[in-house]
Amino acid sequence: MNINIIKNKINLLKGSKVKLKVYLGRNKYEYLTGNIENLHNNLFTVNTNLGVRSFTYSDVLIKNVIVVTVQS
Repeated sequence: MNINIIKNKINLLKGSKVKLKVYLGRNKYEYLTGNIENLHNNLFTVNTNLGVRSFTYSDVLIKNVIVVTVQS
């Protein structure tokens, strides 16, 4: 898997509701739910219940951020 494949998959999820599992380090995780809003060259933004957060595609590649779609 490479960055371009991840960018394409995130692009397909734009505007849809997703759940995120974010690795904070030292075995700590943050769980967020929100909508993917904007896509940029190196990062994407998610509007969550805590505000707008940005994540890089490389975070998804190295599994520091795990994105799962929410079925409506």
